Amino acid sequence: MVPTSLPPVNDFTIGSPTPLPAPEPTAADTSSDEVIPARRRRWARPAVGVAIAAPLLLAGCNMYPSYGASRGATTQGQDTFRLYSGMMTTGIIVGGLVGLLILFTILRYRRRTDVMPKQFHESIPIEILYTGIPFVIVAVLFWFTVLTENNVDATVPVNATVTSAGVPVEHITVTAFQWGWRFSYPDHNVEVEGETTNGPNGHGPQMVLPVGEEVQITLVSNDVIHGFYVRDFNFSRYALPGVVNLFDLDVVRTGYYPGQCTQICGLYHSEMLFSVRAVTPSAFQTWISSEIASGHTLQRLPTSAANTPPIYDHVTPSNALAAPSSQKGSL
Repeated sequence: MVPTSLPPVNDFTIGSPTPLPAPEPTAADTSSDEVIPARRRRWARPAVGVAIAAPLLLAGCNMYPSYGASRGATTQGQDTFRLYSGMMTTGIIVGGLVGLLILFTILRYRRRTDVMPKQFHESIPIEILYTGIPFVIVAVLFWFTVLTENNVDATVPVNATVTSAGVPVEHITVTAFQWGWRFSYPDHNVEVEGETTNGPNGHGPQMVLPVGEEVQITLVSNDVIHGFYVRDFNFSRYALPGVVNLFDLDVVRTGYYPGQCTQICGLYHSEMLFSVRAVTPSAFQTWISSEIASGHTLQRLPTSAANTPPIYDHVTPSNALAAPSSQKGSL
């Protein structure tokens, strides 16, 4: 029996088979191994450029940016400033590089397809790099910190009159008490004392220093803990009862520098101010002569700096709410 209908003719069944053209590859079919190098090349140059330009831009602004700090009016203060500036610059560079790496990762590896990125669980070289770089940074900062502390804490012998380089040494005993300061110059028989804000410019008593000479300060306290701080010196040191603190200052330029107590020491702590005036050596000798002529000598007090000044009966704070003098003895 002959079939009434024939099956449809198929090109693949008659004659030589003709393959259909291959479909265009889609993003989903593209191998990640082929896409990653192209993307990596696209981001490599900008990332390297930013990494190189950032430190150069920071260095071009200033060798030691201040970041709001004082550059130091003493050699010790300048050492401290350079350490601070170096640490801040290092922190900005490290933080900037970390931020760029985070931004690069967000943009470079953001999800574009459903293809699973290449996975890896460990990389010894990368782990060594991530561990070694922070270690080197910390070690370098630690080294410079030790050097700076040694320079700041270095002192000449207590009774020295000149340094090893022949620079004259000026000795000053600073006595802190509630709520004022006493500056004694034993080599010149001069002593200056003041309390709270009474003094030049309303900033308490004034200590005068010669520029270009080694100034050795002996810091003591007559009662409680006080803090000797001069911002432009980048220096602070405790005045502790029963403890003698010794430090040297090398003032490099003339000027007026305010100071204050930085340790809460009682009712008028906020007004326990003082100032430092740095002058030339000749002006310093003139000031010494004028102080002696005015009777500001060590002999005016029974035992010089070891004398405990009357605390309550002659303090004149600027606070309008200060207690009457009859009540100050019971504070």
